[in-house]
Amino acid sequence: MSTNQKTSEGKGVTKQRLSKVLAAAGVASRRACEELIFAKKITVNGTVVSEQVLVDPANDVISVDGVRLESAQDKVYYILNKPAGFICSAKRGSAHTKLVLDLFKEEDKRLFTVGRLDKDTQGLLIVTNDGHYGNKVIHPSANINKEYLAKTDQEISHDHLVAITHGTLVEGVFVKPVKVSKVRRGTIKITIAEGKKREVRMLLENAGLQVQELIRIRIGNLFMGDLAVGAWRKMSEREKNLVFE
Repeated sequence: MSTNQKTSEGKGVTKQRLSKVLAAAGVASRRACEELIFAKKITVNGTVVSEQVLVDPANDVISVDGVRLESAQDKVYYILNKPAGFICSAKRGSAHTKLVLDLFKEEDKRLFTVGRLDKDTQGLLIVTNDGHYGNKVIHPSANINKEYLAKTDQEISHDHLVAITHGTLVEGVFVKPVKVSKVRRGTIKITIAEGKKREVRMLLENAGLQVQELIRIRIGNLFMGDLAVGAWRKMSEREKNLVFE
């Protein structure tokens, strides 16, 4: 199969990029689907593909890790209050690894988390099978702010706030928070835009503070509210849009 195929081949047949078809079927976000393709996890009509190709989802037989892809699922969207100790991955490192998706094991959809929270962080997480929506949320062009509440090991001083505001180097990129405010003695609220791995923890550690508890409470204008730790519920259409407002 060649990447030089036209988007329309044959009468009435419209072909689409493989990653788009995978995402629409709820395999993962568009970006994650591209990684699956490059990792040679996808077959089309029995042939392993390792690059982006055009496919006809109505007629081509597409499989992920040997499991045939069904037609695009009904889209579902959930808000989860992620517990600490769970990881945002579809792969289990060991028998003792707890996955966020374990909390949805009674659902019959192929779900994934929109973005990630590290293992020790709890709070607001979106879980869906809509790759297009997930990709829109995590794409840098969306410029979506995320707000965290952190409990630290000591009282937060003015110097701590200044140090956090000045920013730090994360993954080779210098980042600064959008907003920082002291909530009470050892608790601080931080809003970030970049969303680099462990960014909030590194901002606090750079200021000399050790994180005892970290909770994400907002994505865009979507707030977690009073959802219990480990609990989840369906998102409304309004809430789906609040992420981008």
